[in-house]
Amino acid sequence: MPYVLMSVSDKKGLVSFAQGLETLGFKIISTGGTLKTLVENGVSAIPIDTFTGFPEILDGRVKTLHPKIHGGLLARRDEAAHIETCEYHGIELIDLVIVNLYPFESTIKKENVSIEEAIENIDIGGPSMLRSASKNYRSVGVVVNPDRYESILKELQNSGGELSLKTKANLAREAFYHTARYDSLIAGFFDDRVVTSFEEGDVDSHFSTILSPFLRKSADLRYGENPHQRAAFYTMNDRFGLSDMKQYHGKPLSFNNIADLEIAWKISGSLSLPCAVVIKHMNPCGVAQADTLLDAYNKAYEADPVSAFGSIIGFNRELDASTAKALSDLFVEVVVAPSFSDEALSILTQKLNLRLIALPVYEPTMSDLHYRFVTGGFLVQESDTFQVRQTDCEVVTEVKPSVKQWHDLLFGYSVVKYVKSNAVLLTSEGQTVGVGAGQMSRVDAVEICLRKAGKKAEGAVLSSDAFFPFRDSIDLIAKTGVTAVIQPGGSRRDSEVIEACNEAGIAMVFTGKRHFFH
Repeated sequence: MPYVLMSVSDKKGLVSFAQGLETLGFKIISTGGTLKTLVENGVSAIPIDTFTGFPEILDGRVKTLHPKIHGGLLARRDEAAHIETCEYHGIELIDLVIVNLYPFESTIKKENVSIEEAIENIDIGGPSMLRSASKNYRSVGVVVNPDRYESILKELQNSGGELSLKTKANLAREAFYHTARYDSLIAGFFDDRVVTSFEEGDVDSHFSTILSPFLRKSADLRYGENPHQRAAFYTMNDRFGLSDMKQYHGKPLSFNNIADLEIAWKISGSLSLPCAVVIKHMNPCGVAQADTLLDAYNKAYEADPVSAFGSIIGFNRELDASTAKALSDLFVEVVVAPSFSDEALSILTQKLNLRLIALPVYEPTMSDLHYRFVTGGFLVQESDTFQVRQTDCEVVTEVKPSVKQWHDLLFGYSVVKYVKSNAVLLTSEGQTVGVGAGQMSRVDAVEICLRKAGKKAEGAVLSSDAFFPFRDSIDLIAKTGVTAVIQPGGSRRDSEVIEACNEAGIAMVFTGKRHFFH
C-alpha cells in the first residue's frame, strides 16, 4: 500500500481528501493538529513518531526531520542502490506529500505581534519535506494548495492511484514557488522587524542588500499597453495595494486600466473631503473636492469634459446612486471607489462593459517602498508620502495668500505630486481648471496649463511640482490673472522669481519639498 504524508495548517478540504485517499488504499502518516483532525473524523492515520520510531522534541520544532521521512521522499525508484538502502534501513517509500506551512503570513499581519511569536511560526520541517518531495518529483507527488485536492483525487481515481509525470512536475513547480514566497515573507520580516530592532548604528543601510519582492500572478491580461504586447498582473507578497481590488462588474481589467486606476486611487485617497478624480493616460484631467460626492464629480468632469471621454474615475467615498446616475451618461472605462451602494450598482451594471472596482481608500502616509522595473533590474525608493500642510510652507512674497487661496494651494499641491513631471496645475475653489503634464520644460507645462484653463485661469492658483528655473513662467501667468503660486523653491534664481511675483502682486509660498513623478 502506498504511503501519503499529511501535515497542514490550512485544514480546508482535508478530511474529504484524506477519506478519498484512504479509499484508494493509501496509508496516511500525519502530525499534530492534522492527525487530531483526521482521527476525530474517522480517518485512520499513523502518528509521525510511530512511523519514525522517534518522538517529537523541542516543543514540536523537530518531528519530521528524520531519515525515515526524507529517505522515503528522496529515494529514486529507478535506482537499485537507493531501494536497497531503504530496505536495509527499514525506510518505507512515501509516494504523496500533502503539506502547507505554518501560518507565518497571517501571524505577522496581527496587530502588535511579537518577534518571538513570529519566529515560532517559521516552519522548518514543512519546507524541508516540500523540497525533498519536489526534488524527487518523478516519483513523488507534492500538494501545497487545498484547491488542488479535488483534481488530484480525480486523477488518482481515474488512473489507478498514479499521477502523471506532467502533473507531478507542475505540482513540484508550485511547491518550489510556495516555499520561495514563504522564505521571501520571512526575509522581509527580518528586514522590517528583526534587523531594525537593533541599534540604528548596527544597520548597514536603509535598503537591504537583497530584496525579495516575490510576485504571484493575479491575472493574465488581454494585452499590454498595445494589442501586440502580451501582459499579466502580478501582486507582491499580498501587500496593501491593488491586490485588494474586488471587481463587481464589467470586462477584465487591461494593462492600461490598472496603471490608470492606481493614480485615481492615490489622488482620491490624498484628499479628505469627498473627492472625484478623472484620469487619462496616468494623468488627471479633472480633480475636485466638495461637500458631496455628486458635486465633486460634476466639478471634476467640468474641468475637462473632452478628455473625460473614455477615462478612469476614482472616488474616496462609497459611490451613491445620485453620483452613479450622473456618471452613467459618460463613456467610462473604470470606476474605482471604496464601495458601491446597492442602488449605484443597479444603475452602473446596466452598462455592460463598465468595470466597477472596489478598493480600500489609499493611505498616503503609509510607509512602503516604490519599485520601478528597468531592463535588468529595479529602481527602489521610499514612496513619496509627504502631505503638505500650511505650517510646512514659507510665504516668500510681499502679498500673503488669503484663506481661500490657502485652501486651493494645499489642494493643488496634494494633486500635482501625481501628475507626470514637469507638472503644473491650476486650481480654483476645490477644482482643477488646467493641467500641464509631462513636458520637457516648465514654461511649456505652464503654457499648456493656461491654454487648458482659458478664462478659468483668472483668480486661480498655480501649483508646480518643482522650482521655476526662470521668471518666464511667472511673467506668463501674470497676464492671465493667476493670484498665487505654490512651489518647492530651491532655484538659484529664486530671487528673480519672487521679484516677478511681487511686481505682479502674486502671492507665492515655498514648501521645501519637490514632487517629481516620472
